[in-house]
Order: sequence, then structure tokens, then C-alpha cells
Amino acid sequence: MKRVAVGYEYLCRIVLMIVVVNVAFIVHTIMGLVVAGLFPSVAASYATYRQWLLDVDDRSWTVRRTWTVFHQAWKGELKSANAFGWPQFLVWALLVWEYWLMMNNDMGMVGVGVSGVLLVLNIVYGLFVFMSWAIHVNFDENALWVLRTSLTMVVARPLCGFMVLCLFLLTVWAYYTWPGLMMAFGVGVPIFATMMAIYSWGRLPGMDVHVLEPTEKERNTTQR
Repeated sequence: MKRVAVGYEYLCRIVLMIVVVNVAFIVHTIMGLVVAGLFPSVAASYATYRQWLLDVDDRSWTVRRTWTVFHQAWKGELKSANAFGWPQFLVWALLVWEYWLMMNNDMGMVGVGVSGVLLVLNIVYGLFVFMSWAIHVNFDENALWVLRTSLTMVVARPLCGFMVLCLFLLTVWAYYTWPGLMMAFGVGVPIFATMMAIYSWGRLPGMDVHVLEPTEKERNTTQR
């Protein structure tokens, strides 16, 4: 029973952290007037989850600690995250637009083939973007190095990419089925799921300590 109680408390702390990250994401995006605050909030979310994953000695984060880690990461990413995120967004917007045009115009068999290629390209590019943010917050390198490493990750870590995709689709399904979940967790869940997949299967230097269970300190605290 003690093990069940510890696991339940541990899960509740994770849920609370994701909710706090989602609220912080919204608040900080608004603080940056959306245009300047959106991508630093994305980077801060990844950075917060990364720090939590690597904090193997004590993952029982309080609301204050989660918010503080997020805010500090957000301030540090105001310049670099915008320079990194907006070009990616514009490229993806163009790919989505091209796919939408192909799907909404009758171009015969050629159109079907091209739309299929664009769908695959959008999925691969989406995985590339998701992984690139994890690599961006994990390494202190320039954008070109991060992009090249992200592309290598997509090609060389197919299991990791597959898990990122599956977890994202599962999140979309859950949000569609229970819209209230989207209101409560927002972008917090897909980013957390991405970091968990990369943490477990990405084999990134600096994120290779795979301890996900409650620590001995947390077990002892709960038992007392």
C-alpha cells in the first residue's frame, strides 16, 4: 500500500507540474505580446521538463519551483528562441498551406501523389521541429548545429521519433475526446511527452540518466 501511495503522490506531482507549466506558458506568452513571447515559452517549457527529468535526487517540485525554473528559462531564451522558432514556423506554415491546397483542389492522380508526399514531409518536419527544441535547450550550440543534429536524430533514432509521434497522436485524441483536458493541460502535455520520449529513447548526451521512479528521499518523505 505504501508503494501505491508513493506512486499516486508522484503522479499527482507530475500532473500539477504540467498544469503549472501550461499556465506559465500562457502567462509568459502574453507577457511577450505573443509575437515575442511564444517561442521563448516553448523553449522554457522544454527546459523546465529537462531540468525536472535530470533532477533525479528530488523530483517533488513545488508550484513555486516549477514557476521559477520556467521564468528564468524564459528570460534567457527571449532572443535565441525567437531567432530559432520563427523561421521554423514559417517553413512549416508553408508546408501545411501547400498540403491544404493539394487536398482542396482536384488535380487527379498527380495531386493525390503530391499530397501524399506533402503529408509525409509534414510529419517528418513536425518530428524534426519537436526534437529540435529538446536539442536546443540541451546543448549550448549555435542554431545551425542544433538543426543539423535534429535532422540526424530524426534519421538515426527512428524509435524515438515513432514514440514522439505516437504520444502526440494520443494527446490529440485525448484532447478531442475530452476537451476539458486541453483547457487544463494545453501544450504542457505534448511537450512533456516529447521530452519523455527523447529522455527514454533519444540517447542524448546530458540526458542519459534514466531514472523515472520516485527517489528514496521522496519515498521516505511520503512514509513519514
